Amino acid sequence: MQYMILIYKPAGAYAGPEGRTVLEEVVAKHRALAAELTAQGVQKGGAGLQGVETATTLVKGRDGDTLHDGPFAETREHLGGYYLIDVPDLDAALAMARRVPGVAGTKIEVRPLIVHDQ
Repeated sequence: MQYMILIYKPAGAYAGPEGRTVLEEVVAKHRALAAELTAQGVQKGGAGLQGVETATTLVKGRDGDTLHDGPFAETREHLGGYYLIDVPDLDAALAMARRVPGVAGTKIEVRPLIVHDQ
């Protein structure tokens, strides 16, 4: 079964000189985890995402689409990256999610993918 592990980081978590050092440490841990999951054949994809200041949001409306620069909603957390994994069940996915590195306040969401009939 395939799951997305979505990583939400607190806004401003890596700000300033100290934040940069913490970011480098967290990225190194992500690289190590990704390498291990890939070697095990569990990881099917994953990436970090650029900051929300680079986002463009398409809002669907009755009268057509509207584009907005940046995130649509103001939030305290931002989607920072994801892993796509293939494991036997939710318990295995949660075990992987517990290993995802992050700073205090990081939220990890585990969500199964919808498999459509071919």
